[in-house]
Order: sequence, then C-alpha cells, then structure tokens
Amino acid sequence: MPAFSTCWNNSRHTDGEAMIDEILELGFSELELSHGMTITKLPGIKKAFEDGRFTCLGVHNYFPSPVEVMIDAPDAYEYTSHRGFDRQRAMEMTKRTLDLAAQFKAKYVVLHMGSVPLSPKKWTKRLTTMVAEGERDTARFAKERIAFVKKREKLGPLYYQRAIAALEQIAEQAKELDLLLAIESRSRFEDMPTEREMIALQEHFKDHPNVGYWHDFGHVQLKHNLGLLDHHEWLETMRPYLIGGHVHDVQWPARDHRVPFTGELDYQQILSFFPAGCPLTWELSPTRKSEEILEAFAAWKHLFPDR
Repeated sequence: MPAFSTCWNNSRHTDGEAMIDEILELGFSELELSHGMTITKLPGIKKAFEDGRFTCLGVHNYFPSPVEVMIDAPDAYEYTSHRGFDRQRAMEMTKRTLDLAAQFKAKYVVLHMGSVPLSPKKWTKRLTTMVAEGERDTARFAKERIAFVKKREKLGPLYYQRAIAALEQIAEQAKELDLLLAIESRSRFEDMPTEREMIALQEHFKDHPNVGYWHDFGHVQLKHNLGLLDHHEWLETMRPYLIGGHVHDVQWPARDHRVPFTGELDYQQILSFFPAGCPLTWELSPTRKSEEILEAFAAWKHLFPDR
C-alpha cells in the first residue's frame, strides 16, 4: 500500500501527534515526514512513532524546517546558491535531516538539488499561461520554449557542478546511515536538475548504491504539458535509476498535487515502470478534503492491490 506525506495536513496542526493521527484515520500506516515541519512538532511525532502507530517510509529535506524560516520553504537554502552562507546552511540542514531520518528508520530522503538564476515568472509561468490560452501548438510558443531551453542550457554547468559537489558529501553520510538519497524530478525547468542533467547526475553516481531517481508524477506531467518531455518516454529512460515516487494527479495544464483519479494521469501505464516494492508516497495539497482522499484510496486498493 502507498505511504502518505505529512505535507497534506502539516499546516493545520501545532501538535505532531494529532497531525499523525489524522493521517492514520485515513487508513495509511506508512508516512513520509515532509518539509515545512516546525521543530515544536517533533516530540509528538516521536511519541507516535515510538508507540508503533506508524512506520516512517521516508523523509523530505529539510526536516524539520530551519528555525529562521517562518514558512514552508524547502528551497530556502540551495546547494547551487551564489551565497556561501546559503550553501553551508543547506548542507547543515541536510545533514540534520539525514540524522533524523535514520532515527525514524526511514528508507529514503527526498532531495531538491537547487536551481539556476532564472525567473520562473518570465519563463515557466509564461509558457504555462500560453498553454492555458491554447497556444501550445503555435510557432510563437515553440519559439519561446526553444529560447528558454537554450538560456537554461547556457547557465546550467556551474550550478550543476555545485549540486554534484554537495551530493558527493551528502552521499557519504547517507551510506553510513544506510539511507537512499532520492533525487526528485522538479516541476520547473529553472530547477536543478533538468532531464539532461538528471541523467548525467545518475550516471555520475551509478556506482553509488545510495543515490537514485525519485519520480514525482505531477512535476513530470507539468513538463509534459509544456512539451518539454514525454512522460512515458522519460520514465522508460529513467527506469534503471528509479527508486520511488510522489503520487498525485494533475488537472490541465498545471494544477498538481490533486487527489489520484481526479486529473489526467494514466496510473496503470505509469505504474508499469515501477518495480514491485518500490516506495510510492501520496503527496497531496492541503486543500484536498478527507472524503475525496478516502474515495481515491479505496479505488487505489481495488485497482492496485499490490501497490
């Protein structure tokens, strides 16, 4: 059965134990402890864990949030930043996350690897608006998309090397703690890594057993909808590196983190790329209601009893 991310109800709770219990009432027993968690919730989460009420399948960096960051901002500090303090803080918080993940006996830790200095409002958001207005198949859209890809490719190498350097350090700690580092597919082309960079990253670490690819169903579909990749062809390419994924749906063209079966994704086909026993974690928007989650979970168990 799939796991469930605390990103769904984290913002509604001040007590970690109550947060966990609300998810357990939905019928999930394996959880991913997600980013955006205040340190004050840790005692309650630990109590529920020590009582045996849930199994921690994974953790999403940064967990808990840096104390100086007052909102849910997993990209507040980036390994790719031009500010040395930010890169150092990113490493400090990641190391703490890995230590806590080990304490909760997690199998994996999801990582964001950073970004390049391009404004999403100028690029990804602009392309998304054009798609929403029906311009996806126009010459104007193709011209804008090609310009975006060229600009991103030109800027990428420096930031890619910073990400690789950080990951080499993190991977050694992960090996000591027996944790998988799940490098997540991102929703914006400004983010690190792009698909070409992801392949290069996975090849760089192909002999390191603690580094793999984490497929976010919705993020990849958003890029599919912008014509930046083909979702199923991409999964076929990444099959050798695949270690798990975030499950959610997408309502055309760019509303993700929807409840499964309420959007455009073909789960039967997507799941065919995932090996048996591969972690699958539902990562849903806080706006989604318990009733629709319960309905979707019942349908999932009927359609995919071994997943």
